[in-house]
Amino acid sequence: MEQKEQILEVLGAQEHNLKNIDVQIPMDKLVVITGLSGSGKSSLAFDTIYAEGQRRYIETFSSYLKNFLGNMERPKVDKITGLSPVISIEQKSTNKNPRSTVGTITEIYDFLRLLYSRIGEAYSYNTGEKMVSFSDEEILKQINDRFIGKKIALLAPVVKNRKGHYRELLEQIRKKGFIFANIDGEMVEVQYGMKLDRYKNHDIDIVIDRMKVDAGKEERLKTSLELAMKHGDNVIRIYDYEADSYAYFSRNLMCPTTGIAYPNPEPNNFSFNSPKGACPTCKGLGEHAVADVTKIVPKTDSTLKGGAIATMKDKKSTWLTQQIIGISIKFGFKDTTPWSEIPKLGQEALLYGYKGSVIYFKESVGVKHEIKVDFGGFANYIQEQYEQTDSQKIKREATEFISVVPCDACEGERLKKEFRFFKVGDLNIAEVANLDIYTLKGFVEKLNDTLSEKSLLIGEQILIELKKRINFLLNVGLDYLSLNRKVRTLSGGESQRIRLATQIGSQLEGVLYILDEPSIGLHQRDNTRLINSLKALRDIGNSVLVVEHDREIMEEADFIIDMGPGAGKNGGNIIAQGSYADITKNSPSTGSYLSYEKSTPLSICRPGNGKFLTLTGATGNNLKNVDLKLPLGKLITITGVSGSGKSTLINETLYPILNTYFFRAVKKPMPYNSIDGIDNIDKVVEIDQSPIGRTPRSNPATYTGVWTNIRKIFADVPESKIRGYKLGRFSFNVKGGRCEDCQGGGKKLIEMNFLPDVYVPCETCKGKRFNKETIEVRYKGKSISDVLEMSILEASKFFEPIPAINRQLKTLADVGLGYIHLGQASTTLSGGEAQRVKLASELSKKDTGNTLFILDEPTTGLHFQDVHVLMDVLNKIVDKGNTVVVIEHNLDVVKNADHIIDLGPEGGHRGGQIMAEGTPYEIIETKGLTANYLKEEIEKHRKHTV
Repeated sequence: MEQKEQILEVLGAQEHNLKNIDVQIPMDKLVVITGLSGSGKSSLAFDTIYAEGQRRYIETFSSYLKNFLGNMERPKVDKITGLSPVISIEQKSTNKNPRSTVGTITEIYDFLRLLYSRIGEAYSYNTGEKMVSFSDEEILKQINDRFIGKKIALLAPVVKNRKGHYRELLEQIRKKGFIFANIDGEMVEVQYGMKLDRYKNHDIDIVIDRMKVDAGKEERLKTSLELAMKHGDNVIRIYDYEADSYAYFSRNLMCPTTGIAYPNPEPNNFSFNSPKGACPTCKGLGEHAVADVTKIVPKTDSTLKGGAIATMKDKKSTWLTQQIIGISIKFGFKDTTPWSEIPKLGQEALLYGYKGSVIYFKESVGVKHEIKVDFGGFANYIQEQYEQTDSQKIKREATEFISVVPCDACEGERLKKEFRFFKVGDLNIAEVANLDIYTLKGFVEKLNDTLSEKSLLIGEQILIELKKRINFLLNVGLDYLSLNRKVRTLSGGESQRIRLATQIGSQLEGVLYILDEPSIGLHQRDNTRLINSLKALRDIGNSVLVVEHDREIMEEADFIIDMGPGAGKNGGNIIAQGSYADITKNSPSTGSYLSYEKSTPLSICRPGNGKFLTLTGATGNNLKNVDLKLPLGKLITITGVSGSGKSTLINETLYPILNTYFFRAVKKPMPYNSIDGIDNIDKVVEIDQSPIGRTPRSNPATYTGVWTNIRKIFADVPESKIRGYKLGRFSFNVKGGRCEDCQGGGKKLIEMNFLPDVYVPCETCKGKRFNKETIEVRYKGKSISDVLEMSILEASKFFEPIPAINRQLKTLADVGLGYIHLGQASTTLSGGEAQRVKLASELSKKDTGNTLFILDEPTTGLHFQDVHVLMDVLNKIVDKGNTVVVIEHNLDVVKNADHIIDLGPEGGHRGGQIMAEGTPYEIIETKGLTANYLKEEIEKHRKHTV
């Protein structure tokens, strides 16, 4: 009998803009939900299906636990049947912990720690020799073999090369009944009150026994050995009177020459998150914040009088002036001496302090004068402010002069010294963690050939698990990442794919996985790997529901749901569903783009203005001495596989250089040689996907500045004038007109003990943000709160007679954001939406026609039609004479560019080179991954549009 297909049935979904929709979703399939931005995809997938799954899970908890969690509100839906356990894998990366790395969240580093603790070979950090360890029986045998017939002393080391007078230690040794000690190589009798020179380094051993090694003294030797091991912390020294030499023995790992001992390794010893393994100086972070002399003294050709020391700005005082005068007299310079010519000792005194009396002859009065100097130094002062102050303002000011640098003690490797000298395959664990995933795979596979038979037997299962997890990361296109890469530096797409790889590794069955655009940031080559991973998740018995716009993923999907027809209030319906072929035929929205009935145009290859911006010798991260030549007045795309160096070249090298030049920013660019043609542009604007605000109080209206003009309108209505309401009355950020219960936020934060914190509507103002009196003021029948609830398109029509407001709102609509609300909390905006809000904000400003715009993957979260709208906007910017540089994989953008710069050939250390540059038509004639996919896209476009 044929098994009936499992169905997830959603009836009467009304969450957000959903129009009471019913839908049947096949289970154990790869299902894609697509549609315009704001059409209701996330409302269906996350706010309805996932929210209900989460609510049902919480319902299984005991009443005691639910008291802590509170009741989760049921989504607005009549009924959901066939819902299996749900796991959401979203883009947003909320892990800001500096200790969290790719290695720790994938558990690969945990298996490496286990491997090193079991088969790692220890080497002395003093001599580089391989460490040795012995059992008591082996030590007894070696003593009998090496010293038979000789007089020896059994010594227990208690101090090794450390300063101190050790009066208390020597007294303890005496009280324990030991008569002699070996102090700095000399046998001395321990006497009452004895102490050493506290300023010299000392070696102290307790003399446990002195004896001649004979055949009949095994029991005495054994007893003395145990006592020596007890007091020497499992390490003993044997002194040979005849040869006047020492030999070391240890139960632990020990250097045979110097006697330094390591504890026997365990997994925690290789963890930078454990006190047992973390570097004591940086606490396992691998870096620390220090006062940066180059920031404190930015211009070494300036004088003290001319402001050489940046921290002296606005901090002048009589006391400080006297201190500097004293230091200048002491070290022989003046306040008119350029910093570079001040003696080194004088520079150090100014930076790190000086204390003492300075006596000099004061010619004006003809007498000697004394200045008492007790100055802590500018660098020390900054360090103290940064580390010890409770004031955020003071700390923020100090941060301007602080740089994060690798820890000197562990050289950035995070671990205690001894555990950095355990090796497997000639590498320590920190060196392995610095390998990219692709190289790591080769390293682990090579161990099968290089490890001893015993080590292979011990590590076999560990190596199997390592290979599995490494392959999962390779299969989602993350071969360029290293295990040491901090999670907080990952993009949303990278974080999502890591969690996807982790879930595949967990081998769960019967689960509904919901993913939010996993293809973000992926080159077309890597997209194929991702699709295979999604299929693998499906094939082991799971349902995979993907919110996605990518053509290739839709082609491979078992079922597609197309939402629309518009965005916001104009969306919320299912306009087509079925196979890829069904959508292509029946959907007037997505289908028309899949069939190429509609498409973004091919490049017209504008000639530009004939000027260039040239960056030479870029070597940051994996860049291989790259020379970048940007033709100005064009739409330029930077392409290449993930990790090929696109962001390093543009976001971390070019942009910081220009930002420092135009706006005196403090962020240091990655290393480069020179830049030319900077005078050919008048400013630079970076539009990235970082949030426009981090609380619900921030929204598109406040970010773009249109809110100020709207508040002016309300302040000018007759009712406001009668009541005496000013501009501030209509602000939810200051007291007066706002609801004080939620302080104008409209929502209150509820802390959840076991789940992420949630925001709930304020019970006093019902989410309206303002108090009753403020809401009573109306403009054309609408309150200030009503305006915040309007969509961009509604507000644009409402304020159409007012040019200043209408212009800003129209710009937001032009970039495809007409569906979002003016007061929509920034925390609910996707990265792509936040980026387009920033783009609209810049476009609403007066244009100089000579600006360089930098955008990082602006198509994130965009449907084909939204990409079409975005490209129209970008082309208008370029038509005004500006230059737009876009880091992008989306072929609809790439084929519309005037100039392409393709990096590669691969990611990580195998990338970092410019492989090809030119027009799209020139690029497709070259060899390379991007060229192949672009050629195929242009051919399809021409075939279906001719």
